[in-house]
Amino acid sequence: MYELMVKGTFSAAHSLRNYSGKCEHLHGHNYIVEIYIESAKVNKNGLAVDFVVLKSKLKKILNILDHKYLNKDCKYFRKNNPSAENIAKYIFDLLKKKIKEAELKKICVYESENAKACYFE
Repeated sequence: MYELMVKGTFSAAHSLRNYSGKCEHLHGHNYIVEIYIESAKVNKNGLAVDFVVLKSKLKKILNILDHKYLNKDCKYFRKNNPSAENIAKYIFDLLKKKIKEAELKKICVYESENAKACYFE
């Protein structure tokens, strides 16, 4: 079995609803996103999935979030609190539809170098 991981980044603002603490106020993060792919095989070139392909698909999704106020600018987060957990699930759900070459296993979203949330099925 092969596991691949690529990273991407985006910057965005958010505020957590129904939360008591400083994160209830508008603030921002420079998010780091890791995607994990699993494949049982490689192609004739020895690749499970080309990293260039994975990075491109991830970048298209992260561009939706980049430099946005998530609570207002992204429809999904008008209904769902823009927590790192929900951001990870949002990215997972969109990316799963785009990756056909292998199985998407997990998405991790870092709000800082010391805090991350991951989503997997």
